[in-house]
Amino acid sequence: MRYVVLIAVDPGAWERASEAERAGYVDAHDAFERAVAARGRKISGAPLASADTATTLRHVGGRLAVTDGPFVELVEQVAGFYLVDLPDLDAAVAACALLPRAYTVEIRPTVEIEGHEPPRDL
Repeated sequence: MRYVVLIAVDPGAWERASEAERAGYVDAHDAFERAVAARGRKISGAPLASADTATTLRHVGGRLAVTDGPFVELVEQVAGFYLVDLPDLDAAVAACALLPRAYTVEIRPTVEIEGHEPPRDL
């Protein structure tokens, strides 16, 4: 089953982190990726630029409105993601538990739409 793993952090946490804390973050991501590889596969993943670089689209009154900035103001902001293929939610939870403890992690299964098969090489 495919899962999207959304990683939320306090804005500026990386910039405020010491070298040792940053190394710990990297080590935790490496452990996560090894755990995923042992039970499934990582399809994709990337850190995201800060939310203040976002562009938000809305349809308002039948017209497209494009605005700078995030969709909503939050204390934590989505800072990265992974798309993984794992056998079940238990495997996803076990792998995500290895990510840095400073993160709030949301695991969400993807939805398969009948008649639309996602590309297998993503």
